[in-house]
Amino acid sequence: MAKSADEKIEKIVAENRKARHDYFFLDFWEAGIALKGSEVKSCRGGNCNLADSYAQIKNGECWLLNAHIAIYPQANQFNHDPKRERKLLLHKNEIFRILGKMKVGGFTLVPVKLYFKGGKLKVELALAKGKKQYDKREDIKKRDIDREMRREKF
Repeated sequence: MAKSADEKIEKIVAENRKARHDYFFLDFWEAGIALKGSEVKSCRGGNCNLADSYAQIKNGECWLLNAHIAIYPQANQFNHDPKRERKLLLHKNEIFRILGKMKVGGFTLVPVKLYFKGGKLKVELALAKGKKQYDKREDIKKRDIDREMRREKF
């Protein structure tokens, strides 16, 4: 039985909520991650964190840096380093497109979501531009006004 091309997200493992506060997002990409077995097991248990993580392109390859995947206790001596660099699996033309946009506008590549799709762990990357302090204050003010309006409706 063949799987369809548009498989649904099975389980969201981690989200980078801080990134939504700190950046404007322009484009999104889905990438696979090259992981060790103990890392996959740890992610299935939900023991990973994307806070303060980012992606970087080095020598034509994309790498996920500073993402924390906790040690899997049952792996014993075959465990992994929790903050190691992990290779992201993207096509060359996608990497070149991302690199071109990053060089032109001073953008950065931020992981937004980590999830399982079709049994494979995927990361959603966003091309992002940093917000200024006044942009953050405006977002907070807008969110507070929306919350008050929802309360008044009920």
